[in-house]
Amino acid sequence: MSDKKYKKEDCILLLQNKYKELQAEGLSRYPQRSDFEDREVVAIKAFLGPWPRALEAAEIKPPRDDDRPQGNKEKRIRAKQARIAALRKIEKERKKKTEGNGANEQNGNH
Repeated sequence: MSDKKYKKEDCILLLQNKYKELQAEGLSRYPQRSDFEDREVVAIKAFLGPWPRALEAAEIKPPRDDDRPQGNKEKRIRAKQARIAALRKIEKERKKKTEGNGANEQNGNH
């Protein structure tokens, strides 16, 4: 087992070479994680991101359609805004509760 350190360019070459090899064997599929050793998969994903984005970076797979990610982005923003609003509400209620308890403690009432 080699202790080779991979670079981004090495990862792109690994993917491109495997794709060419698969085509030469008459297979019409993209390279899969199972086509590589674990350490190669780790390096590819570390430099190039999730597997579909790695295939895009190696120019093996066409880039994804930009319409879908925009919808997802808007959905994430709405979800985050809802979470923030819920946290503010909880914090406001907690603050009211602690202010009420503080007044009772100062008067000797528990």
